[in-house]
Amino acid sequence: MSVILTGTQKIGLCAWAGLLVLQVLWYSLYPPVSIPTWVALVLTVPPLLLPLLSLPRVTRALLWVGVLALFYFCHGVTETWSGGPDRWLGVIELVLTLSLIGTLGVGVRRPR
Repeated sequence: MSVILTGTQKIGLCAWAGLLVLQVLWYSLYPPVSIPTWVALVLTVPPLLLPLLSLPRVTRALLWVGVLALFYFCHGVTETWSGGPDRWLGVIELVLTLSLIGTLGVGVRRPR
């Protein structure tokens, strides 16, 4: 079974992968102070892996990861606003989540 991806779906999948990589990078570079690093990774990475269960249907997987991206958007806003040394990672998280949510908006527009 061959899946043909549109340009917006490719951007969404890249943003999704980037969000996954960012979580691992974030907690590797700046380990949390109040909890162990592995706990932070268990809380942030597996939710992004759940949409893999519906991956043959790319649109459905992107929809689910788009809903989850709202939580990561909130996390990016708070980390960027707090202004610590990891502020730049919060900005990257915001860009990735906004591009992911934006691809969902473009993908649901129907031609007239």
